[in-house]
Amino acid sequence: MERMWAPWRFGYVTGERPDGCVFCAKINSDDDAANHILHRGEHCVIMLNRYPYNSGHLMVVPNEHVGDLCDLTAEAAGELWELTAVAVETVRRALKAQGVNLGMNLGEAAGAGICDHIHMHIVPRWSGDTNYMTTVSQTRVVPQSLEDSYNQLRPVVEELMSSGHEG
Repeated sequence: MERMWAPWRFGYVTGERPDGCVFCAKINSDDDAANHILHRGEHCVIMLNRYPYNSGHLMVVPNEHVGDLCDLTAEAAGELWELTAVAVETVRRALKAQGVNLGMNLGEAAGAGICDHIHMHIVPRWSGDTNYMTTVSQTRVVPQSLEDSYNQLRPVVEELMSSGHEG
């Protein structure tokens, strides 16, 4: 029998969470590489999801700690959408994603794991990226480490932002 190891998920599945908002802690840190932050805008950041559904699963997270989309400033809401477009283009170019799922869960009833700090999910998809593991075992196989994803995606984000890409 083969084993699939994903020890980085243990804290997540056992409910171990750091005190305070994990997004605010990452945004307020100076170590973008350790926090997998690919780009800092004026109002939002693009970062890798620490618990991805697929390789290259990105999030656009407002710097502002708000739990509802309607509470964002117009500037932050605009930049959230602009950086979402940059994130989509990034996974298409860097990972050759054949499709992309976008999503935002507002509130616990909607499935938000972090209810008090909104964030947009950008999940790259490929034909055939779900298999028996997902269907039978309810297990997702993510074939790329966060560090490898970060190193592959960051140059593309930087290129898009320096070329003035605004979505």
